[in-house]
Amino acid sequence: MPSSADYDLPLRPRRLRRTENIRRMARETRLSTDNLIAPLFVMEGENEREEVPSMPDTYRHTVDRLVDKAETLSALGIPAVALFPAIPAARKTPDAAHALEPDHLYPNAVRALKEAVPELMVITDTALDPYNSDGHDGIVRDGEIVNDATIDVMRDMAVLHAEAGADIVAPSDMMDGRVGLIREALDHAGHANTAILSYTAKYSSAYYGPFRDALDSAPKGDEEAPDKAIPDNKDTYQMDPANSEEAVRELMLDLEEGADMVMVKPALPYLDVIHRVKQHSDVPVAAYNVSGEYAMIKAAAQNGWLDEKNCALEALTGIRRAGADLILTYFAEDAARWID
Repeated sequence: MPSSADYDLPLRPRRLRRTENIRRMARETRLSTDNLIAPLFVMEGENEREEVPSMPDTYRHTVDRLVDKAETLSALGIPAVALFPAIPAARKTPDAAHALEPDHLYPNAVRALKEAVPELMVITDTALDPYNSDGHDGIVRDGEIVNDATIDVMRDMAVLHAEAGADIVAPSDMMDGRVGLIREALDHAGHANTAILSYTAKYSSAYYGPFRDALDSAPKGDEEAPDKAIPDNKDTYQMDPANSEEAVRELMLDLEEGADMVMVKPALPYLDVIHRVKQHSDVPVAAYNVSGEYAMIKAAAQNGWLDEKNCALEALTGIRRAGADLILTYFAEDAARWID
């Protein structure tokens, strides 16, 4: 029998895997801090933080501690944070009226961030679920999440956030027509430079559970309010996980309405959707590495089943490889240190 040395193999792909330096030279996808956006949770109080039980090493911060965290992230080279408010239950109502108060926790947190770390981009969320006693992203009437009344509130929220200093507003609700209405309102109010990051393809996913724990924003359903017939899921406005053509349709609508950036959420179960959106988009594409994806890696690592650093970086690289220009991830701070 001839030995392998006798074979004529002109094509040997392993030549480009032989050493670390040659692998670096041949690397197709690169992950950097430029790609990272850190989600942050803010709560009322002073000089406190509370760990989210289902999200190890992730905290709700009071505004002063939030500023400290933002300074750390900026020093690591992370260009932006996405801010989410933990609103006390007593301030939540069916009309989400607290969202439009000009001097409450959320706009005050935006002001504090922009004053302390002006170069850090602040992305704000315009969905109603943190403020809605029903736990939905929109206003509920007779058991239905109503579209147009919801986006009227979101329009005013977007202007309030821009006035507080938000660089980017991010409608995460999946209501129809909200990007165009928000763009018109921002321009009319003198905020033409405030960008819109649209949650273009946000799926009705089981991976959001820890996030809803962080904000106490799960839909309440009939069990808590049987007389109101409130839906206990978000299927009527968030997308069916079985669909990908629909994501392209939503993308075309958002681009037509003026979205500056678009997003797919979640990320890891929807890498094919990220790829499709990237192929059809002429604006930056973001992906949200959501709380459930984060919690799975953290829990497995705590049990000694996975290597946290390598699994997290592999996941983030996979999201980049699928086509995401930006990644919202709770691993952002650690990833920035690991990359460095």
